Amino acid sequence: MLALVSAKTQSASHARNNRHFGSFLGAEYPVFIGLVTVAIFWGTGSRLVEIIGHPIALIVVFLSLFAVILWSAISVVHHADCLAIKWGEPYGTLVLTLSAITIEVEMISTAMLHGANNPTLGRDAIFSVVMIALNGFVGLCLLMGGLSYREQHYNLQGVNSYLNVIMTLAVIGLVLPNFTTTTGGPTLSTEQTIFLIVACLVLYAIFLLIQTMRHRLYFIDADDAVPAKSAHHSVQLRATGFHVVMLFLYMTIVILLAEKFAIPLDNSIEKFGMPQEFGGAMIAALVLSPEGLGAVRASLHNQLQRSVNILLGSVLATIGLTIPAVLTISLITKRPVILGVQGGNLPLLLLTLAVSVVTFTSRKTNILQGCVHLLLFGLFVLLIFAP
Repeated sequence: MLALVSAKTQSASHARNNRHFGSFLGAEYPVFIGLVTVAIFWGTGSRLVEIIGHPIALIVVFLSLFAVILWSAISVVHHADCLAIKWGEPYGTLVLTLSAITIEVEMISTAMLHGANNPTLGRDAIFSVVMIALNGFVGLCLLMGGLSYREQHYNLQGVNSYLNVIMTLAVIGLVLPNFTTTTGGPTLSTEQTIFLIVACLVLYAIFLLIQTMRHRLYFIDADDAVPAKSAHHSVQLRATGFHVVMLFLYMTIVILLAEKFAIPLDNSIEKFGMPQEFGGAMIAALVLSPEGLGAVRASLHNQLQRSVNILLGSVLATIGLTIPAVLTISLITKRPVILGVQGGNLPLLLLTLAVSVVTFTSRKTNILQGCVHLLLFGLFVLLIFAP
């Protein structure tokens, strides 16, 4: 009798384990696709990514890597969302932002160190992140949210904190180099470079202290906000350790593939004669797409504060962390870096910062503000191909 009960217990336990394993495979199969892709591209060395003589093969490699990286990055967002539910805001959004910035820095670093020196790549990627996030995704969030709810609310103190630091570092890092006279052109001297690196890192560290400890309530839904629907109603939560492990696993896949992706991206621009700004825009679009989709989803569930935390946090982290990374690589490798935004992009950057301040001057938004930001995003795309 005891043997029969023990057998039934073991059978039930085995069935539960099979169900859990089947559930894991159904939810996390992208990790296996990513691992296989990593094995293929790293196992073959540089033979696949350095294909230049065959345009079709180059396009296939480019699109394959792009698709797997994007898929894995979306999985990173999923597990960051789960951690956001468990840890609360702004910690969950901070995890997502820092994950995306790690990917961005890796891709820019690899592209900068591959082939002929492209001194404007870092600047183009940073500028593209600012334009895509502040104009493209902010505009889409405000438009979609306004169509669904007419007006949406957010915490004014938190947005002001974001914009205060973003405007300061954006002007110092992307505008000021055009007007310094120690070096020729839109570049910085060694002393100016070191100062900018330290200033970005220190100011971003102070902001993180404000965001996560001293004034955490600035980055949570305002008290007078309209009750929000849960944006996480369909998220399947597991143990915190599981989500942390899967987050790092997907991040590792993305970083390893991003290092390979930067090579065919650089080769494609040279092979097909694309504008150099296109490379920076592609890196920015790939990095921001998962975050942007998460921000739009939050806006559709009337959680504009989360959208703001994601998008403005991405811009701030890009300026505060990517600029120091690019400048550090320049100092170590002795490769010149051009940071100053020039041509039509300079007034576009200043106009974007000014419009962002006007957009977030009250505690609520509507579709008009979204349309203005989308107009500026369209102008950004136009200037890439018709400067």
